[in-house]
Amino acid sequence: MSDLRTPEVENLAFALAKIDDPDTVFALLEDMCTIREIKETSQRLDVARLLAAGKSYSAIEQITGASATTIARVSKCLSYGSGGYAAALEILKEHGE
Repeated sequence: MSDLRTPEVENLAFALAKIDDPDTVFALLEDMCTIREIKETSQRLDVARLLAAGKSYSAIEQITGASATTIARVSKCLSYGSGGYAAALEILKEHGE
């Protein structure tokens, strides 16, 4: 088990996985995170979506306002990460986003 996969993090992942209502997820995020954290996290998912669509770093910077460092980090995760972005993007694709 990695240092990140603690019982507390497992509980968070389990709770998020079991919530099937976007409004409830939003309420949990709003209670747990700062507005800035929510915006930065959602920006990263948008960056992943644009990278997967083949957009350039400069286009993504203009569209999202994300830094080149953030874009590079997301790109690295898309290529070598745990598959979380890919799973989230597939869910969004199925949802029509």
